[in-house]
Amino acid sequence: MTHVFHRNPRQTLPVAVAGQGIELIDSEGRRYIDACGGAAVSCLGHGHPRVIAAIKAQADTIAYAHTAFFTTEVAETLASTLADAAPGDLDHVYFVSGGSEAVEAALKLARQYFVETGQPQRRHFIARRQSYHGNTLGALAIGGNAWRREPFLPLLVPAHHVSPCYAYRDQAAGETDAQYAQRLADELEAKIVELGSDTVAGFVAETVVGATAGAVPPVADYLQRIRAVCDRHGVLLILDEVMSGMGRTGHLFACAEDGVVPDIVTIAKGLGAGYQPIGAMLSSRRIHDAIVGGSGFFQHGHTYIGHATACAAALAVQRTIVEDRLLDNVLVRGEQLRAQLRAALGDHPNVGDVRGRGLFVGVEFVADRASKATLDPARKTHAALKRACMEHGLLVYPMGGTVDGVHGDHVLLAPPFICGESDIDRIVERFADAVRTVLPA
Repeated sequence: MTHVFHRNPRQTLPVAVAGQGIELIDSEGRRYIDACGGAAVSCLGHGHPRVIAAIKAQADTIAYAHTAFFTTEVAETLASTLADAAPGDLDHVYFVSGGSEAVEAALKLARQYFVETGQPQRRHFIARRQSYHGNTLGALAIGGNAWRREPFLPLLVPAHHVSPCYAYRDQAAGETDAQYAQRLADELEAKIVELGSDTVAGFVAETVVGATAGAVPPVADYLQRIRAVCDRHGVLLILDEVMSGMGRTGHLFACAEDGVVPDIVTIAKGLGAGYQPIGAMLSSRRIHDAIVGGSGFFQHGHTYIGHATACAAALAVQRTIVEDRLLDNVLVRGEQLRAQLRAALGDHPNVGDVRGRGLFVGVEFVADRASKATLDPARKTHAALKRACMEHGLLVYPMGGTVDGVHGDHVLLAPPFICGESDIDRIVERFADAVRTVLPA
C-alpha cells in the first residue's frame, strides 16, 4: 500500500532508483532511454556532475532566503544571464517554481500593467483551442484543452479561444503557408474587434504547441502576423515557452527562430532540467517600468520564488548548454530524429505526421492516412504506445484528444540535448518496434 496520492491511483508504478546520462533505472534493474525527459524537462539527462556540484555548493552557502527580505547573488546572476540571451527588451525576470506558476504570473502582470496605465477595462484574454498553459485554475482557464478543462469549468474565469496554427489538419488544400497564416491572423483580429479592442488584455500562445497536440510548429510568418495584430490593438503578446523554450527547439528562446519578440514570455522545464523545480516569466522593459513608475509593487508572489538552490541549478544548466554548444547538437540530432522516424515509419498506414523543431518532435497517429481519420478513442492507442515503449526500454510522452480533446493520438519525443548519433538510432529503433507491436502494419 502506498500513502502517496499518485496522479493515477489505480496504476502501480515502477520505482526509479537511479539516472545515468540519457537513461533511468528502476528498482528491478531495468534501464529506460528517457526519450521525453519526463515532460520535456531533463534536457541534460540525469546525474550531470556540474549541476549536482552547483546544487551542493549553493546549499552549503545559502539554500533559501525569502524574497520579501533578500535577493541572492545566484538569482541576480541567473536573471542577468537570461535577460542577456532573451530577444528584444525582455529584460526583467520573475522566478517561480514551475510552468503553471509562470503563466499565472504572466496573466496577473498583464492585468496589473493595464490597471497601472489607466486601462482597467482591459480584462479579456484570448488563447487558442487545443493549447495547454498549465493546471492551475488561471492557466487552465486560458488553455484550450477541452478534456482538461471540462471538470472545472464552473471554477474557471471566462476566456476566449481562436483556431490553432495546425497545418497538418487545418490548412486548406491549395492554401499557401502565408495565406493560412493570414487567415489565422484575421480570425484573431476579428475576435479582438468582437470583444472590443480596448477590452482585450492579451493573446496567449505556445510558440511551438507541446503536450496537447504534439510539437506543432507555426507556419511561415504566422507569429509575426499575430504580433502585428496585437500591436494594432494595444494587446499584449504572451508566448508560452514552458515546454518549447530553453533550447528545446535549437534556440534558447523558441520565438527567436520566428523573429518575434513577445511582451511577456514564460519558461520552465528545461530552465532547470529537472534538477530543481524552477520556472520564470520574462517581461519587457515597458511593462516593468509601468509597474515601477506606478504602484511600485507587483501584487503577486509565492513562498519559493527566486529560491537560491533552484537558481543555482538553473544557472549551471544554462552555462552547460552554452559552453558545451548543445544548441548546435539539438539542431543536428533533431534533423536526424525526424528523418529517421520518417524513414522507419513513413510507410506505416497509421502514422499520419512527423513534425517539430529541434529535439521537440511529435508523431501523430491516424486510422487512415489519406483522410486523416482518427483512431477510435476507446482504443486509447496513446496509452498502449506508452506501455509498449516502456516494455522496449523507452520512455515517451503520449497524449490522446490531439484534434479536439477527444479524438486523435500522438506521441511527443523530447530527448536530452546530450544525445549522440547512436542514441537517436536506438530511440528510433525501439520506438518503431513499439509502434509495430501496438499497430501492426
